Amino acid sequence: MRNLIKIRKKIGRICLFLMTLSVLSTAGGTAMAYNAESLVPLGNAVGINMLSEGVMVVGVPEILADGKSVSPARDAGLSAGDIITKIGTQTISSGEDMKAAVSELDGSQIPVTVLRRGSVLELMVTPHQAQDGHCELGLWMRDGVAGIGTLTFYDPETGLFGALGHSVNDIESGISIPMRSGTVTSSVVTDVVQGKAGLPGQLHGTFNADSVLGTLSVNTPCGIFGKMEKNDMLKGKTALPVAEDAEIKTGPAVILSNVSGTDVQEFEVEITRIYTGAEAVGRSIMLRVTDPELIAQTGGIVQGMSGSPVIQNGKLIGAVTHVLVNDPTRGYGISIENMLDMIEDSVNKKAA
Repeated sequence: MRNLIKIRKKIGRICLFLMTLSVLSTAGGTAMAYNAESLVPLGNAVGINMLSEGVMVVGVPEILADGKSVSPARDAGLSAGDIITKIGTQTISSGEDMKAAVSELDGSQIPVTVLRRGSVLELMVTPHQAQDGHCELGLWMRDGVAGIGTLTFYDPETGLFGALGHSVNDIESGISIPMRSGTVTSSVVTDVVQGKAGLPGQLHGTFNADSVLGTLSVNTPCGIFGKMEKNDMLKGKTALPVAEDAEIKTGPAVILSNVSGTDVQEFEVEITRIYTGAEAVGRSIMLRVTDPELIAQTGGIVQGMSGSPVIQNGKLIGAVTHVLVNDPTRGYGISIENMLDMIEDSVNKKAA
């Protein structure tokens, strides 16, 4: 779910992360790979700051600012969603690297290495050289995002936390952002734009980039995960047993959400459908908000509530992930089993 409340400008554009209904893949496997018998359900809204691995192309114009020159990047085949990792032999890890590399160009053709949907490509680009000698590639870029999302759980045994229940994606291309580093920070929800049929609502608020609560380690299709460094928000909260997928039932449940200030409240929902097999790709449950107070405050599920933990029969069963655009009282959720499976899957991939 995307709800970026206070956004940080990177190179040329701003990124928002959105609660979208695009299909997300889930981890394979049968039993839970991350061994946790109990977790602390959270529901706190936090600021999320993330830097990408390389620089992401967010747009490629046809014509440069001079109104007549063709974009060298477009001519070479670069497109939105590409991650630039090298210019020539220079490694690109940040916007600063990109600026430094472009400043050294002399108009000669140069190889640009990009990551595109898991494949590494080398494209030959001939930079446009202006009359004053400076060169440009003709593309819009960013190297990070910042916004607000909701924490799902904390493991007191390991310090691990999970949030969102889905990946942080590039808004233009829908591609999951390869993360270089990231943090979660304290946040205050200031007001709510209510959700309406055809127009998802959203939480508005601010976050303090200097008040770091934890560091992010992975951005996965089933959530973002990291280690908590400050646990002030855990006061008064207790761990609950973790449910396996087979224990989730249709019927009453509750979610924990932070829709005002810093207070986390419990709201009533109903699990109306459980997804299995091929239907379960990117979703485990459908839920409907039944709590009159939440409907009065937000209209139902809104951008920024992604990651709100779902509890049923005294167990943590998953997290809210998406809203149905035509009915803000209904949405999808992911099971806690899928979230925990993804942690182990991501750790194994990193080790490989």
